[in-house]
Amino acid sequence: MKRDYYSDSIARFRDTSPNEILGTLVKSSGGFAVEPTQRDAWLEEINILQRVLSQVQGSIYFEYAIPRMGKRIDVVLLISSVIFVLEFKVGEREFTSYALNQSWDYALDLKNFHETSRDSFIAPIVVATKAPHTTPIVSTTPHNDKVFSPIRCNLESLLLVVERVLDFADGALIDPTQWEGGRYSPTPTIVEAAMALYNNHSVSEISRSDAAAINLTVTSETILEIIQSARANSFKAICFVTGVPGAGKTLVGLNIATQRRDDSSDLYSVFLSGNGPLVAILHEALARDRVRHHKEQGLKTRKGEAMSEVKAFIQNIHHFRDECLIDHEPPIEHVALFDEAQRAWNQQQTSNFMARKKNTPNFKQSEPEFLISCLDRHRDWAVVVCLVGGGQEINTGEAGISEWMDSLNRSFPSWHIYISSRLNDSEYAAGQVLKELRSRPNVTTKDELHLAVSMRSFRAEHVSLLVKQLLDLDRTAARETLAKVSEKYPMVITRDLSQGKRWLKEQARGSERYGIVVSSHAERLKPHAIDVKSPMNPIHWFLDGPEDVRSSYYLEDVATEFHVQGLELDWACVTWDADFRYSNAGWDHRSFTGDRWNYIHKAERKSYQKNAYRVLLTRARQGMVIVVPPGDVDDATRKPEYYNPTFEYLEEIGFRVI
Repeated sequence: MKRDYYSDSIARFRDTSPNEILGTLVKSSGGFAVEPTQRDAWLEEINILQRVLSQVQGSIYFEYAIPRMGKRIDVVLLISSVIFVLEFKVGEREFTSYALNQSWDYALDLKNFHETSRDSFIAPIVVATKAPHTTPIVSTTPHNDKVFSPIRCNLESLLLVVERVLDFADGALIDPTQWEGGRYSPTPTIVEAAMALYNNHSVSEISRSDAAAINLTVTSETILEIIQSARANSFKAICFVTGVPGAGKTLVGLNIATQRRDDSSDLYSVFLSGNGPLVAILHEALARDRVRHHKEQGLKTRKGEAMSEVKAFIQNIHHFRDECLIDHEPPIEHVALFDEAQRAWNQQQTSNFMARKKNTPNFKQSEPEFLISCLDRHRDWAVVVCLVGGGQEINTGEAGISEWMDSLNRSFPSWHIYISSRLNDSEYAAGQVLKELRSRPNVTTKDELHLAVSMRSFRAEHVSLLVKQLLDLDRTAARETLAKVSEKYPMVITRDLSQGKRWLKEQARGSERYGIVVSSHAERLKPHAIDVKSPMNPIHWFLDGPEDVRSSYYLEDVATEFHVQGLELDWACVTWDADFRYSNAGWDHRSFTGDRWNYIHKAERKSYQKNAYRVLLTRARQGMVIVVPPGDVDDATRKPEYYNPTFEYLEEIGFRVI
C-alpha cells in the first residue's frame, strides 16, 4: 500500500519542477478540491526542501499516512540512519505545544507501530518558517528508545538541525525499499479506531497483524459471512464473540456497523452499548472529527448535523430498547451488535426499572430476552452479535452471558447459534446453561469468534493475564508473568500519590493520555483530594487536551470503573483504597457507610468489586503506577493495617517500588 502522496529519492526530487510535484500531490489527494492555502503551503515546502537539501542524499515522502490517527505527516525524510519527521508551520512565528506534540505523536507512532522504523533513530522537527533565529536543541529522551525530543527550527536552521542529528545518531543505514515495505501494525485506542473506521479505513489498516493472534479481520469476516448466510437463507442467528480485556471486541462491532451504515440497505446495522460514557465519548469524538474533516475539505458542517448521523448507528442500548417498547414494528436494522453483552440486565433488574421509570408494571422479560425479541419481529432474517467480556460485570443486576443463553432456550428455539470456542471458560460463567444449549439444533462452535490476544497494550500482550493471576492470588504465576511483562510494560508501586503523578508525567510523551483511576467504592481517598462522588464529565476527561482543567491530564478529576470500562489510557495511576484489601485469608471486601468500613457478604457484590479492580488494572496501554496510600494511625477509617498488606502483596509479586 502506498502511504504517501508523493515520494522519490532526494536527488530526483531536487531535479523535478515544483509544479510537477505539486500536480502529483493534488492528484493523490483523492479528488477533493484543494484549498489555495494548502497548495501554497505545499509549494513553499517544496521550494524550501529543494534549497535546504541541495547536498543531501536520501529519500523524501510528502503527506505520509498515519491511519491510526487519521492524519498525514507533512514530510518524512530518510537520510543515513535517521527518519526525520517534519511538521511545517508555514508563515508561523511561534512553536505551539500542539505542533510539538503532533510531531512527537507522529514519531512515536512510527516507532511503536511501523515494523521497519522500530530500530531506527527518529527525529521529529517542527519548522516554523517565520520564527526568529534560535539555537536548536537536539537531544533524545530518558526512554532511551532512539526517539528525539521535538526539535524547533526555522528555515535558516533546518539544515543545521539535520546535520546535528546525523552527527548524534550512529546506526545502520536505512534501505528505502525495505522501509517502504514495512508493515504498519497499529494498536489504536477505541476512539482512534472509531474515527478511522468512520472515515472508511479498513480494520486491517488500523489493527495489528500478529501471526500469533487470530486477526480482527478474520473475526469480522466470520461474522459478515454469518450475516450474509442468514440473509440469503432467511434464518435468524445470534453470535457470541469472546475475548480477553482489550482484545478488540468493541472494534469488531464498530467495524461491522461502519461498513453497514446505509439505512436504505437491508444489511443496515446498529452498534448498541449500555456503557453510557463510551457511547457519549464516541458520539462526541466522531462528530468533532467529521466537522474537522469537512472543514479541511472546504465544507461547512454543523456539529449537530454530524452528531445526528453518528447517533444513528451508535446507540445507547436503553434508547434502542425504549424505542422498541413504543413501536411494535420490526426495527429498521436487521443486524444489532451488542457491546459488553454480559452487562445486560437480568429479569428482576429490568422489571424493577420498567415499573419505576417506564410505568410498565409486571414486565416479565430480562433485557437479553426482550432485545432478541425485537430482532425476532423481522419476518425474514436477523442477526444479533453479542460481544462478551469475561469477568466484566461490575454493577447490580448485570446478568452475565448465561441470561442470553437462558433466553434462547426459553423463547427462541429456531434461532441459529454461533458460539466462540472459549465461551465455556470460567470467567464467562456460562456454566450449565451452555451444556443445555449444545443439545439443540443449529448450534455451531467457531474458534474464529474468540480474540485471544489483548491489543490494548501494544507493549505487552499478557497484562490481562497478569491481572487475572494477581486477583486470583496466584503468586507464583503472577511473579513469572510480571517478570516477562515488565521488560516492555513499566509497572511500579508507591505509597505516595504525588510520586505516582510525577511518574506518569515523566513517562508520557506527546499527547499520550494519562489519568488517575479509582474504585467507585474508594470512599477514603478524600485526604488525598480524591472524591469519587464528585461529578466528572467523561467527554472532557477523555477527549480534551492538557490545557483543560477537566481533562485527565490535570490529575484532579478521577475516573471510576464505570467511566473507563471499554476505554483506555496510555498511562494510568491506579489508586488503591481499603475497599478491596489483601489479607492472609484472601481478598477482604468492604464498603464505607457513614463513619466505618462494613463487610460485604454477598458473593455477587464481591464479584462486582473484584471485577471493578480488574477493569481498573487493565486500562493502561503502555504502563501504570499503583498507589497504595500509607494510611494514618490517627484516622480510624484509614489505619495503616488496612493498606500495608496490599502493598506488601504487590511488592512480594515483584512490582518495583518508587
